[in-house]
Amino acid sequence: MVVTLAMFVLFARGRMSVEIVSLLTIAVIAVGLYFFPLAGTKPTDGLSLAFSGFGHYALITICSLMIMGRGLVVTGALDPAARMLEGIFKLNLQLGLLVSLLIAFALSMAINDTPVLVLLLPIFVSLAARGAMPASKTLIPLNAAVLIGGMATTIGTSTNILVVSIAGDLGMPPMGVFHYSPIVLTAALVALPYLWLIMPRLLPDHSVEEGAEQRRFHTRLRLNGASELIGEDISAVLSKLPKDIRFHDEPNGPLQPQQRLHISGTHEALEDAMRVLQAELAPSWVVERIRRESSSTRQDILIVEMTVTGDSRLISRTLPTSGIADLYGVAVLGIHRPERFVGARDEYSEGGDLRIAEGDVLLVMGLPEGLQEFSRADSLLMLEGARELPRRSKALLSAGIMVGSVFTASIGLFPIAISALAGAILMFVTGCVKFDRVGRALSAKVIVLVAASIAIGRIIDESGAALWLGQVMAYGLQFLTPAAVLATIMLFVTLLTNFASNATAATVGTPIAFNIATQLSLPAEPLILAVLFGCNLCYATPIAYQTNMLIMAEGKYEFRDYIRTGVPLVVLMVTTLSILLVMKYDM
Repeated sequence: MVVTLAMFVLFARGRMSVEIVSLLTIAVIAVGLYFFPLAGTKPTDGLSLAFSGFGHYALITICSLMIMGRGLVVTGALDPAARMLEGIFKLNLQLGLLVSLLIAFALSMAINDTPVLVLLLPIFVSLAARGAMPASKTLIPLNAAVLIGGMATTIGTSTNILVVSIAGDLGMPPMGVFHYSPIVLTAALVALPYLWLIMPRLLPDHSVEEGAEQRRFHTRLRLNGASELIGEDISAVLSKLPKDIRFHDEPNGPLQPQQRLHISGTHEALEDAMRVLQAELAPSWVVERIRRESSSTRQDILIVEMTVTGDSRLISRTLPTSGIADLYGVAVLGIHRPERFVGARDEYSEGGDLRIAEGDVLLVMGLPEGLQEFSRADSLLMLEGARELPRRSKALLSAGIMVGSVFTASIGLFPIAISALAGAILMFVTGCVKFDRVGRALSAKVIVLVAASIAIGRIIDESGAALWLGQVMAYGLQFLTPAAVLATIMLFVTLLTNFASNATAATVGTPIAFNIATQLSLPAEPLILAVLFGCNLCYATPIAYQTNMLIMAEGKYEFRDYIRTGVPLVVLMVTTLSILLVMKYDM
């Protein structure tokens, strides 16, 4: 209990990193149990307990889910869903968040919490990157909505099934899937305004702020002959284009096949315009050649920014006369001209193409070898921050792997650990995620935090601390009113689940609640439900549940972010659920 409290205090103060506190906790448990072993164990058994988290199925599950989420992102499988929600967020940020919370709540009533969050997590990270609400302001509310929805049915989480199973073994009548759903749905109506309107305001904006204005690139957008917009007037499509897009020679009359439009915008805006107008930012033959080579060599297509130096042969040339595509097999998608007014006549050729000047930044697409050769041969300085193009040819495959993993876990065909691990392996085998990119999918902070939380949960359980706390509580409850007994049991289980684990809280809390009901001549069902609800009120710490840890890295959350937003929600839910149980069972 002392070790658990010390870890919580260090996390809450935030003066030491999560990784250091987690590793320190594991070390203290290992050394402490070596010199003061638990009853009936050897000193070396403490080492196994302390480091058991690194080989625990929960950690394997979380890492596998991170890898599958990475597969969805790098293949662009979630782009359609992200664009749909992005449209709602563009109408109104608050409306978009509300719709997202309702979707998360509804899905988690029928599907296990973890797969639901795994499906939604990369979508909202993508939305944040596209200009919607920052991920740090949406992921904790989204996670809370998933947890509340999972609480509403007996099949919503494995913890619910565990509590109901233990209660059945103790002689309680079986509970149907929607046995207590009205109680949770009513409590959700009270909690939803907090998740929607208050919780995001309590969370800091952890998104990376731009140090300077984003670069705007000038380019010639080439319309494909198959574009649905051929024959349409440009004014008809302006509303569909990003606000960052600017036309420099807006065409008169209907759009024609292979027409070249001089536009400028940020890289993201140009990509959106390319999708809407069904056009290319470079000659189609160059783009197709790059894609074929990428497919045959199994290399990712990169987009990098390169600065033109004073020694470059490209100075005063235009893109059509530079021969870049023929010489190096790369495509220049646009030109950024810093601190200079673009539009003077001497900056353009007779064909209307911008002449390259010293200091220009080129947006270049190609394979790694071609980009390196282009940079070296033409005296260009390659800037940091290369971006991989999504491997869209594998989008359906990665989506199918994710859906298959979620489906098999949700119907109970396989445990979530097996489904997730099999899905991660398939992501590797099919090339959706590459072995050398695994480090980008995993978070060291989450890994050591999971390992430490598992060690803490085991020592709380095996040392008898949880059972002792329950016995002390049972002794004191005989002096309270039935309503206070119910609320105290829920608070006790909530405290236990936020520092140990849901399984520990369910295993310890259910028999205690049943015995207390027998001793005090109270109905057993509301006290059992108090345990079930308490096991699900795991919002206050990142170690309380694996979905809390899943969002930690993506939202760049600190321990205090969970405390700041989770403790008020716990108090709100305990109060609301206790009142509803008292009213329902006339206690």
